[in-house]
Amino acid sequence: MNGSAHTDEKTDIGKSRIDRWTNAVFEKKRIQADVLRLDLIHPVISGNKWFKLKHSLAEALAQQKKGLISFGGAWSNHLVAVACACRQYGLSSTGIIRGEQPAVFNATLKQMQDYGMELIFVSRAGYRDKQATLDAVLPRYPQYYYVPEGGQGDKGIAGSAEILSLAPLEQYTHIACAVGTGTTFSGLINAAKDQQVIGVCCLKIPLSGRIPGPAPDNELTRYIESHTSNRHYRLLFDYHFGGYARHSPALIAFMNEIYRTSGIPTDIVYTGKLFYAIADLVRQDHFQTGDRILVVHSGGLLGNRSLPEGALHF
Repeated sequence: MNGSAHTDEKTDIGKSRIDRWTNAVFEKKRIQADVLRLDLIHPVISGNKWFKLKHSLAEALAQQKKGLISFGGAWSNHLVAVACACRQYGLSSTGIIRGEQPAVFNATLKQMQDYGMELIFVSRAGYRDKQATLDAVLPRYPQYYYVPEGGQGDKGIAGSAEILSLAPLEQYTHIACAVGTGTTFSGLINAAKDQQVIGVCCLKIPLSGRIPGPAPDNELTRYIESHTSNRHYRLLFDYHFGGYARHSPALIAFMNEIYRTSGIPTDIVYTGKLFYAIADLVRQDHFQTGDRILVVHSGGLLGNRSLPEGALHF
């Protein structure tokens, strides 16, 4: 089954694909899992990154801005995508990086630089207070368009909602994705029809209190509630493996097994945890016989760069 992504010659956005995720437990329980391969649409601006950026890029060009400026960590797929897209559209780019400038740049920071991105390093305290940092930095870039970290915001949500145009929704009972800022998840919730949308939170978030609905009360759930039109979703907080970009030997082994049996590469930050969670939910009988799950592969494979060579078999 093939589905064409929105094609743009300049960014060379290609085609997604829907692959079957084969698993003996799925077959035994007669549950179907398909993977929407957004990781295939572009070698750099892959997965959900393109969808979260496209409307901001269009707005920046319409306003005749000179460049984009955004936040991210030293291993940020988002900033690499911003830098690459800006290079291809003839725009400048600036990344505000969490933490002190390292003596030696990692591969991701080098890639940002290779695409012409200016890097500004700020303390972790300064990074947490983004508004104060923006107030200090933005006046130096009056002709730049600001994109929130991870493409978060209305434009990112609108672009993420377009992801489901690539799949035959009527065939599925559930849609699943990894959750970071909640932007892609919110877009999928808004675009879904009768499907339950399952989000696997990849950050370790303290849980306290509850709000009326399907999730505990915290900054992430408040963001999702304020940007979505329905509550037919489930947000899972127990598959973070210790926190953002944290992982374990069990997760690495699981990712290698997924690739061996289905040929689908995943990453330690987002999609590996997503696939692990879905497999675990199937084992726990969360799904009913005959359910059909669309797993959204949001790309992010650059996150595996921090692993020792040979840890993954792909």
